[in-house]
Amino acid sequence: MFIQIAQLFLSLTILVTLHEFGHFWFAKRFGCRVDKFYLFFDFLFPFANMLNFSLFKKKINGTEYGIGWFPFGGYVQIAGMVDEQMDKSLINSEPQPWELRSKPAWQRLLVMMGGILVNLILGFFIFWMVLFTWGKETLPMANLPYGLAVDSTAYNIGLRNGDYITSVGGKYVSSINRIPIELIMNGASTIDGVHENGEKFSIPVTNDDRGLILKRLKKSPFVAPRVIASVDSIDQTSYAANSDLKKGDFIIAVNGVPVKYYNELSAELMKNKTKKVELTLLRNTDTVATQCMVTEKGTLGFYRKINNPPKINLQEFNIFTSFVQGTKDGLELLVMQAKQIAVIFTVKDAHTQIGGFYTMVQSMNTEWDWEGFWKFTALLSLGLAFMNFLPIPMLDGGYIMFILWEMVTGKKVSDKVIYYANNVGLFIVLGLMIYANTDWLRK
Repeated sequence: MFIQIAQLFLSLTILVTLHEFGHFWFAKRFGCRVDKFYLFFDFLFPFANMLNFSLFKKKINGTEYGIGWFPFGGYVQIAGMVDEQMDKSLINSEPQPWELRSKPAWQRLLVMMGGILVNLILGFFIFWMVLFTWGKETLPMANLPYGLAVDSTAYNIGLRNGDYITSVGGKYVSSINRIPIELIMNGASTIDGVHENGEKFSIPVTNDDRGLILKRLKKSPFVAPRVIASVDSIDQTSYAANSDLKKGDFIIAVNGVPVKYYNELSAELMKNKTKKVELTLLRNTDTVATQCMVTEKGTLGFYRKINNPPKINLQEFNIFTSFVQGTKDGLELLVMQAKQIAVIFTVKDAHTQIGGFYTMVQSMNTEWDWEGFWKFTALLSLGLAFMNFLPIPMLDGGYIMFILWEMVTGKKVSDKVIYYANNVGLFIVLGLMIYANTDWLRK
């Protein structure tokens, strides 16, 4: 858990610092006075006058650079801007030359767009570099020697273990992890393929089905490669250490129920959580019987070795092709962000799957993984760019909305209107954040 938290903390630190630098750079370039540049808040957000202190601060050329004690976000305090500080004195004072509000609309627009632009550029750049460094892995259906293993949601829809899916919504999918994406995000309404016995199928997918798939995805992957696995090693602190399990054993039955594939073994163990089970093992050419307790999570305590594993395709890129593919992947992700908003309002119970820091921590690798870290950071960077562009007061998009209104109509929105709109926006943002970060209660 510590490594997962550390990876998330580093990712957010990088993104917040560079996002705020985007605002800072444009503000300085247009002659605005920047009073503060802080990573994290030096007050109890959103209460600007409570618990005001910093862990570190240093003033350079009129700007106070610091690290706040409240480990959430960060901010740049630009003179003449109604921001997180909620300085009401701006309403009744005249704009000064060094203040943001005295600058032309196009300059104010770029200042407010600065953080979003940095997040966009950074996200695309990281995708580019990840592809150049590590390439891209895909697992096509043709590379599955034993077909798919399906979870309970997929089974109830009509899929079966050993199935091969040929298309989703009439579209060929290049990798099996694209299947739930096509169903949920792109609204595919059919799954076509071939059962293990050679019988073709075409399964309709309803909106209710999408809701169930989305709800279940945090616990199981909908579909996964079906594999045969043997015992690789034993956790000496587990129940398996007290059984007769040995390296190289195949578990072929649980309480007399045959289990050829690993998903079948997992299903039988889940049925017998916290119980002692009779295991039938294949050891070389001999059949061996033993007993073992099953944990609350439906495990025995051994690490598996996959026999005849699916072949993962690795696509490598040079510096130019990685740029093309990275741009394509980044643009698709931005489109997905917009589709997620639609999914929340159109797919049954989709709002219950909104996650916060807990969900993000759970998505990180339990071991330090630079490839996974940078992929997550790129995804989060583009996600932050999209979220900040939403026209909600208090977010960058709220300021942008007011400035665009001014540029179109020629009428500047008053500081008083912006101040009170930000108060409303603050409650909206806080409400969304509180709901997102109660995901561990909705688990």
